[in-house]
Amino acid sequence: MAKPVMLTEEGYKKLQEELEFLKTEKRTEIAEKIKVARSYGDLSENSEYDDAKNEQAIMEARIVTIEATLKNAQIINESEVSNEYIHLASKVKVELVATGRVAEYKIVGSNDTDPGNGKISDESPVGKALMGHKKGDVVEAETPSGTIGIKILDIIK
Repeated sequence: MAKPVMLTEEGYKKLQEELEFLKTEKRTEIAEKIKVARSYGDLSENSEYDDAKNEQAIMEARIVTIEATLKNAQIINESEVSNEYIHLASKVKVELVATGRVAEYKIVGSNDTDPGNGKISDESPVGKALMGHKKGDVVEAETPSGTIGIKILDIIK
């Protein structure tokens, strides 16, 4: 059996919407590109045709990936999230020890990540370091730019 994929309800809905878009609008759009490219004649030297076929292959692979993710999805019930320890769906306020910079993150599954909006994966260096810890703890995360110290200021419900 495949490993469960942890998703927030929002992340699950986002994947469903992307899948629906790819299966309807995007498939139709690419089929039209292929049809137009075929009309140009000789397919052996037709870069438009090759590009459309490549785009189609990439899209079909993405559809398979999304379907597998949704099939194995386990939705995190955020109303049952405790704020005693950090786990999936926890919102945390942290301070970077070296700089004093304060940041807020939500710990999510790897399919829900959106660092620009403060959603970091439980599998990322910072997310992994925070998991299982509580308010007041100081943890170290091994990041690509070196080890950083992080103080957990709060776990927000």
